[in-house]
Amino acid sequence: MENKGSDEVEKLKTKFLSVWHNVKYSWALKSKTSFSRNSPVLLLGKCYHFKVEEDESPTEEACCEATDEDFAMGNVEAFRRDFASRVWLTYREEFPPLSGSTLTSDCGWGCMLRAGQMMLAQALILHLLGRDWTWSEALTLQPLDTETWTTTAAKRLVASLEASLQGSPGSSELKSPEKPPTQAFGSAEEADAHLKEMYHRTLVSWFGDNTSSQLGIHQLVQFGLTLGKQAGDWYGPAIVAHILKKAVDEAVDPILAGITAYVSQDCTVYSSDVMDNGLPPPPHNEPSTTDPTDSRAVVILIPVRLGGEKTNPDYVNFVKNILSLDYCLGIIGGKPKQACYIVGFQDDSLIYMDPHYCQSFVDVSSSDFPLQSFHCPSPKKMPFSKMDPSCTIGFYSRSVKDFERISQELTKVLQPSANEKYPVFTIVQGRSKDYDLSASLTLEKREWPFIRRTVTTAGDFVLL
Repeated sequence: MENKGSDEVEKLKTKFLSVWHNVKYSWALKSKTSFSRNSPVLLLGKCYHFKVEEDESPTEEACCEATDEDFAMGNVEAFRRDFASRVWLTYREEFPPLSGSTLTSDCGWGCMLRAGQMMLAQALILHLLGRDWTWSEALTLQPLDTETWTTTAAKRLVASLEASLQGSPGSSELKSPEKPPTQAFGSAEEADAHLKEMYHRTLVSWFGDNTSSQLGIHQLVQFGLTLGKQAGDWYGPAIVAHILKKAVDEAVDPILAGITAYVSQDCTVYSSDVMDNGLPPPPHNEPSTTDPTDSRAVVILIPVRLGGEKTNPDYVNFVKNILSLDYCLGIIGGKPKQACYIVGFQDDSLIYMDPHYCQSFVDVSSSDFPLQSFHCPSPKKMPFSKMDPSCTIGFYSRSVKDFERISQELTKVLQPSANEKYPVFTIVQGRSKDYDLSASLTLEKREWPFIRRTVTTAGDFVLL
């Protein structure tokens, strides 16, 4: 009886915490962000200009907001379509309990995991759909009405809490919109678009909030348990990189067999280690005879620090150069105490996707689950000066041959400027074992050299 009573108390505590977090984080997302008309906008390697030639006052300080009335200005529409096509993964509530806990929401602590999921989703978009792909319904997304959402979420959660106190089941689920009528495909272009939408839906389903989704938060938390992290703990950008690698490497979906992941050691990328990851494994008990032309794509994750307690302004140009590359997956990091997924910049402001917005659980096992809540209509910006120095940079390499080109390009980008004393990270030939980095180290230390070096600094976010 005591154990039963204790369990009920824990469940009620979780409910109260969920109510508070959902009300708190429902206010977190602004519906509009201002952009300058006179400066280009970079989004994951693509450049957009909002200024038009017939602008009557080109010298005036002006800004544009990404709203419907601005579609005719420059290529704002193209930017909005591109941004809204990225997969947006945020806090969710009322999903099945996470491993080793009674938590049914990641509100207040899961933002770095969500940022990591978004980076991984971008890698899979490049892998399956290509950088030029955009979602056909991207421009139909409506700006988020935060006040209405807050009121609805609060009422629904309070009703659920009251129902649990009375011992009756609560009706906290929202109905999904009906599936639009199926259309016939009369051309090769329409058939190709339909195939890509199937890939799109499958990709999103891999990040579902249930125990069976291979890249969902339940799996990430499970991998975190093996590394000493519990559901509800704070996750830093470096440890999330290692968790993402485990998730990719252990995914069983045949489509995911063509992609793997690599995490750099102490800000050093070893070329041969990356290429070894990209080569398919040899048959069981047979020597490796793999052909480099038959290689797998590699997600390259590089945990770095861009300064001490604050981001060093000397690294601003480096970050801009990195985000201008079309094979860059962005950056997981953000502000101190608030993790986010950085995808671009304009002038001296970063553009990012914010996971600090609590949404309802979506059952992705349904063949027609709604996709709208997995795409964000509203980009957000923050000054470079507010960026936390601890972050993880991601790149996508389609093949071993592709990586050789990427490593050459990155080597040029990594050349220190007059103000920089050291490159943010380095790319060297050979394998890590050639440099005796793992000599005399335990398995734990061998796997976590970056974490071990920075754990006493401000590198880990306080995810509130």
